[in-house]
Amino acid sequence: MNDPELFFVQANSEKIAVYEWGKEYRDIDETLVLIHATGFHARCWDQVIAHLGNRHIFAIDQRGHGQSSGIDYLSWKDFCHDLTAVLNELKVDNVIAVGHSMGGYVAASAAAEAATEKPQLFKKLILIDPVIVDPERYKLPAPTADEKADGIAAMGRRRNNFNSVDEMIERFKDREPYSIFQPEALHDYCQHGLLPSSDGESLVLACDPFFEASIYVTMSSDIGILNDVGKVDIPVTVVRAMRPEDSDTKAGFKFSPTWPALAEHFPNATDIHFQEYTHFLPMEVPNLVAELILGNYIQS
Repeated sequence: MNDPELFFVQANSEKIAVYEWGKEYRDIDETLVLIHATGFHARCWDQVIAHLGNRHIFAIDQRGHGQSSGIDYLSWKDFCHDLTAVLNELKVDNVIAVGHSMGGYVAASAAAEAATEKPQLFKKLILIDPVIVDPERYKLPAPTADEKADGIAAMGRRRNNFNSVDEMIERFKDREPYSIFQPEALHDYCQHGLLPSSDGESLVLACDPFFEASIYVTMSSDIGILNDVGKVDIPVTVVRAMRPEDSDTKAGFKFSPTWPALAEHFPNATDIHFQEYTHFLPMEVPNLVAELILGNYIQS
């Protein structure tokens, strides 16, 4: 399809960037809505979209990411409320929502709220390694203000200044997890993941590293999500990536954060586990993710 149209929607006092492909196919098939992971942006779906054929598709920059505004939030629920507000503004129903990582949580949480408030909003969910974690994680005490600040300070120290997209690609191409990405997906991540700096002298990350770090630190902020998913009675596909082979393996971003029993807590869900692929499936194997979205993948 052609390059997408970019426009902005007001949602909960934030200006949310929305990319739209295939407007002419809107009434032919269900609308796909793609929600990205923490630290990423809507155009990280480009290589998946390239395998989807002629479909009506929206991909959203979540608050604080890409072209969207927003530098604060109270909990992960705020991202869920943003999605619902955007979809209401777009006047769509029966959407197929595809969420990766935090985007998977956002899709599931929004669908749980819609189940009682607007059941026609979602038709199906495809959750790509969603950050809905083991129940024991949600039982842990919330980090204190000092612990949260320390965690954000530690994780937010990534480089945030580049002279060009090519410089960013050169820096990341041999480093995990970016070395796992298909080259075209890495290019998309870098090309659309930089914005002009305030002084106009360089480029900075479209998701501020300290904002990104704050999202990681608060990943267990919605303690009710495991109860909420029981309200989602539409078809759900839970796709899980590789898990550590043993307890001695150091945890890292490439491993799945998803609770292995998550699919059992949805009324109508299928669990698919790919031990051979990492948490970054949309950038690693976009053709496979497209097959999952289109319903063409047959689990052996």
